Amino acid sequence: MDKQMTAKSEILKKLFFSTFYLSAFTFGGGYVIITLLKQKFVDELHWISEDEMLDLVALAQSSPGPIAVNGAILVGYKLAGIPGVLTSVLGAVIPPFVILTLISSFYTVFKSNLIIKTLLTGMKAGVAAVIMSVVFDMMTGVTKSKDPALVIVMIAAFLANFVFHINVVFIILLTAAFGAFRTVQTQKSTDHE
Repeated sequence: MDKQMTAKSEILKKLFFSTFYLSAFTFGGGYVIITLLKQKFVDELHWISEDEMLDLVALAQSSPGPIAVNGAILVGYKLAGIPGVLTSVLGAVIPPFVILTLISSFYTVFKSNLIIKTLLTGMKAGVAAVIMSVVFDMMTGVTKSKDPALVIVMIAAFLANFVFHINVVFIILLTAAFGAFRTVQTQKSTDHE
């Protein structure tokens, strides 16, 4: 029992510092953190499989709130239940809270500083590259499934948003309904066999 408690506290400690680190050094919004979560929890720590990570990302994106916090909640719950949720959320929320508090205190100085403006402009290019990496990783995960329906849904969702400018909320709801329908159909066909 003591070893189990030690192992769980070790996971919680590593979870806190991982989410704290990722949150502190992630610039550009929630989608940037997805790649970093994958690198940390799938590739480095091997706590989550790549398929589980894709599922967690889909849930985090479709839930209300910041994707970084939603991702931290889901990863924390998967790894350690409610204590994992509390630990990962704390780790994910503290850095932006402190940084935004400091920046808002000095906003008038920052808003006209040429160096800060140039730095932020340069960071936009890096953020765009990281978001492209997220898109590629997620696309690769879908195409690895070897299910042509998923590839068709992915392409249709992209076209619906990019070409036809359909609201993302509708696309998410439609793809979720499609996924639920397919799951029910698969379950029914498995039960009949």
